[in-house]
Amino acid sequence: MEIREISRITGVSTKTIRYYEHIELLPPPVRKQNGYRNYSDTDVQRLKLVVGARHLDIPLAEIKEILDMRDRGQAPCLMLIDLLSSKTSEIETRIQELRLLQGELRQLYDLGLTYPTDDVEGKNCICHLVSEKVTINTA
Repeated sequence: MEIREISRITGVSTKTIRYYEHIELLPPPVRKQNGYRNYSDTDVQRLKLVVGARHLDIPLAEIKEILDMRDRGQAPCLMLIDLLSSKTSEIETRIQELRLLQGELRQLYDLGLTYPTDDVEGKNCICHLVSEKVTINTA
């Protein structure tokens, strides 16, 4: 199938498919006599794995490692399980950080409502509080 068809099936743009070929996530496709790329069902399945892994926020370099293992005849399942575990931990940490940030934002918002909103110089308003927050965090 041609690049338009694999793009339609997978939802990946033709530009991205060419990029994946360039960085060797996809092997160079067989070329038809007219020079058009001709992809196999195996190529489609490989691209679907890339798309699924990207959806899970797995970096392209790690996806390449998974695909390289497959190409060498090794099962990448344990590696993928480890990646999923690691990614889950990262997300849990990020969620905690975001909850803390959410609390800070709510506090500043509530406090900001008590300050005047016409202080052009920003010395007695929410702008001052936000500036002080930056100073505190970088000290």
